[in-house]
Amino acid sequence: MTTLPEYLESRLLRAAGFRHAFFTRRGGVSEGPFATLNFSAAAGDSDSAVSENLARAAAALGVQVTRLYFLTQVHGNRTCQLVGDEAAEDVRERSGDAILSRCPDLACCVRVADCVPILIGDQFSGEAAAVHAGWRGAVAGVVPAAVAELASGGGKPARMVAAIGPHISLAAFEVSEPVAAQLASASTAADVVDRSRSPRPHVDLGRLIRAQLREAGLADDAIDDIRGCTVGEPDSFFSYRRDGKRSGRHLAAIVPRAASARCAGPPHA
Repeated sequence: MTTLPEYLESRLLRAAGFRHAFFTRRGGVSEGPFATLNFSAAAGDSDSAVSENLARAAAALGVQVTRLYFLTQVHGNRTCQLVGDEAAEDVRERSGDAILSRCPDLACCVRVADCVPILIGDQFSGEAAAVHAGWRGAVAGVVPAAVAELASGGGKPARMVAAIGPHISLAAFEVSEPVAAQLASASTAADVVDRSRSPRPHVDLGRLIRAQLREAGLADDAIDDIRGCTVGEPDSFFSYRRDGKRSGRHLAAIVPRAASARCAGPPHA
């Protein structure tokens, strides 16, 4: 029997019937700086360990491991719509930062370490999206692009629910003035940048993403915040900023569901 890894859930997505997970770094087989639940071999982890970790994630989500789909993320705003007959290996060669589908036997996934993972579900159509938003992606508008793509098939933002996963916190995200200026202009929120923490400004990416979701048409009470600072909680999360290139990557994933149906998700591991 496959050991299920540790993950966090959104009460809003769960109540809407979307199986999903924000996986932590615990419950896998990777070793060293990748211990234990790492989902990328790019920084030096073994392919076999990552494959086993993916198998555990698939079991937690209730899908086949060959039905875990993620892209080559490039910190932009490109979206990728899946019809369900694509090979996962081929999709992983595509560039983009938001992956969407209505097919209820696959998982839309993103891999992160400090960047913001966002999972979105349309409660009427059952379509779901996984979004990767670092600061460049946030400035490029990947979040509104994903909402617009979800709405393009007849969905309405007012029917969508979303969850913002663990990411680098305001206290840890120190940036240059030019970067702060770009992020301040990426939404109408007035309190995204904090200049009281001298000598350089800090940015609240979670607040920025929430503002962008609201501006895209989601209700404020339809947006969930899954707390956790990837930099400040090393026992639970990987962090590129804290640990450098030889660090792991988390997986955030959501499974679309049948239109107008509600189904119970898997129990918390």
